[in-house]
Amino acid sequence: MNNEYLKGMEDAYNLISQANIDMISLWVKYTFLSWQWWFGIFLSIIPWVLWLKFRKKESTNRLLLAGFFVILISSWLDVMGILFGLWSYYYNVVPFSPAFIPWDFTLLPVAIMFSLQITFKIGPIIRAIVFAAFSAFIMEPSFVYLGFYNPKHWKYIYSFPIFVVIYLVSVWISKRSHFKNL
Repeated sequence: MNNEYLKGMEDAYNLISQANIDMISLWVKYTFLSWQWWFGIFLSIIPWVLWLKFRKKESTNRLLLAGFFVILISSWLDVMGILFGLWSYYYNVVPFSPAFIPWDFTLLPVAIMFSLQITFKIGPIIRAIVFAAFSAFIMEPSFVYLGFYNPKHWKYIYSFPIFVVIYLVSVWISKRSHFKNL
């Protein structure tokens, strides 16, 4: 092994570790129990409670499968955007995740699951476009306005096609009917 490489990697990991310690300290001092934190808690819990109450119970498993896909892909993309410095979040619900949990783990998946279970007279592509437009051009600016989100090197229009694809893949996943018994 190259000793210079190993030392460089250790130095980088030490910087990451110190940055996490600093962020947790700031979170405890300024975020925990603030109105922003409570709002994040509300956004993390209430949509799931509403979904549990109003979901199509016979479609729970297929909706959850689509919802878990949304959680997985949105949180992964979110972390990638943060790691590359494209955006940042303030007032996270938990200090251990760089991603905005209310958005990735609740608002996006629950909104998509609700949309999937409602029968519309328009096709999934139009629904995906409407969902993406609402998410990119109304929700994202709302979180900027509230001070939760800082799109440093990101424009809302960049999110639009990503939301379209996430929605359409969720539709495709929710329509799968061929599962083999284990």
